[in-house]
Amino acid sequence: MIPVKRALLTTLALLATASTTGAAARAAEPAPTPALGWNSWNTFGCDIDEQLIRDTADAMVSSGMAAAGYEYVVIDDCWFDPERAEDGSLRAHPERFPSGMKALADYIHGKGLKFGIYQVPTELTCAQRGGAYPGATGSLGHEAHDAQTFADWGVDYLKYDWCSPEGTLDDQIAGFTLMRDALRATGRDILYSINANSYHPDKNGAKYDWGDIADQWRTTEDIKPVWRTGNPNTYPMGVTDIIDVTEPLRDWAGPGHWNDPDMLEVGVYDVEGFPGLTDTEAAAHFSMWAMLAAPMIAGNDLRSIPDGVHGILTNRAVLAVNQDAKGVAADRVRDDGDLEVWSRPLAGGDVAVALFNRSTQAAKISTTAEEVGADDGRLRMTDLWTGRKSFSRGEISADVPSHGVVLLRVRS
Repeated sequence: MIPVKRALLTTLALLATASTTGAAARAAEPAPTPALGWNSWNTFGCDIDEQLIRDTADAMVSSGMAAAGYEYVVIDDCWFDPERAEDGSLRAHPERFPSGMKALADYIHGKGLKFGIYQVPTELTCAQRGGAYPGATGSLGHEAHDAQTFADWGVDYLKYDWCSPEGTLDDQIAGFTLMRDALRATGRDILYSINANSYHPDKNGAKYDWGDIADQWRTTEDIKPVWRTGNPNTYPMGVTDIIDVTEPLRDWAGPGHWNDPDMLEVGVYDVEGFPGLTDTEAAAHFSMWAMLAAPMIAGNDLRSIPDGVHGILTNRAVLAVNQDAKGVAADRVRDDGDLEVWSRPLAGGDVAVALFNRSTQAAKISTTAEEVGADDGRLRMTDLWTGRKSFSRGEISADVPSHGVVLLRVRS
């Protein structure tokens, strides 16, 4: 196999060409707010096929998730034939996806949804590198060809995952930029989601502002359905571990460019020995991703959604915080160990406030209008999970369950 470093040197010359053949004039902004959608990996891994994806698109509509704002149906690793065609083209796995990707995209578009797909800038996808899937069909050396293939199929979202221990930060910047320019050169509006962390020891996703390259970028290693692992930024990550890595990067986020703390684990169970989150933990996870202005990409089986999980994923008041047009990520304004106060300014002058309890015991958490950036005076507050409304003269306080969040929308 050709080392990443050497192969990149042979393709860097294409950057200048791509930059002058339509890449400089960007298509319409694909991510003015964080992406909302679904991805196959967290629940299904490589066990995917055409019928599953069609059924998922159907379920996104019938469950009310599409009406709540979810729009992307993204196929992760293992969708492709392990061998490229004679002309170098990618093609769908002939048994798993016999109708092909164009037909699948047409089906998803016919539901009023958008179609996403997975590829890597190196030689091997993650499943290929880990031995779960045969072949070596990464985009290295095929960037322009693959980008045009995706555009021809009707792809609306590309997840582009480094999946290699090789390469410096400069190599990663070059590789991700190459595909960015190739996508732009097609003229199709494709949301570009990158991950510099998988298999890579340096975890560069949290060390570099990728906003000029991608629409969203992963900040950490992969999430699993667990509250905490204690890993600083190594596999696997829990909900609170990822929050701690992503919060300091808040200034990188904004309309058109978003920190991505990985996909949602709401309703994902029994993965690699992790039983899954409780409904209280899942609501806290969902709340904090909303506060972080993060992409909300569900990973559960949409064909059968428990009532508690459905209520979390379709909470429009919380999704409205996530999708707020101001695009400012939340700030942790107070950290008392396991008890935290977070504040996110919203368009129109409201403030979203999260009272976050990481501890194993229920606790009362209090703050003030001044601390969260709200105007002093009579505060009108709405609990975004219960719908309960209340009023206060400057103090904000609530009893918060263990591993839970009270999420408030505050208006002065």
